Amino acid sequence: MTVREMRPEDLDQVMEIENSLFRDAWTKEGFFTFLIRPDALFLVAEEKEQILGYCGILMVLDEGDITNVAVKKERQREGIGGFLLDSLFLLVRGSGIKTIHLEVRESNQTAIRLYRRKGFVQDGLRKDYYTNPTENALLMSRTEEA
Repeated sequence: MTVREMRPEDLDQVMEIENSLFRDAWTKEGFFTFLIRPDALFLVAEEKEQILGYCGILMVLDEGDITNVAVKKERQREGIGGFLLDSLFLLVRGSGIKTIHLEVRESNQTAIRLYRRKGFVQDGLRKDYYTNPTENALLMSRTEEA
């Protein structure tokens, strides 16, 4: 398995994963808009030309916001999400990012456990942030090493 930057030609496979996992999925155009932004970095995990998962971050000054982390249902619990996050942390380390933020559905305990293992701590709550169904978002952050 390799991790590399997401390319526009990956979007068909990315959209298959996105639509299979999320009720309020991003659009293909939405992903493309972020791919061409200089303040964004999106990665894919790939094996034999098959996209297994992806993640993205937006960077503003010394902070980053993780936009999404997703892994194909049948390949979850294999460490792919953690591998993507570790790769993302390595790539942004030299860019001056000091704090990385994310939000996650309160019910997504699998993701919350992963984020905690990767050094994130809960530092806020957004009531009724998500829709379809309505649910709170846990706000989490991680401080990067100098």
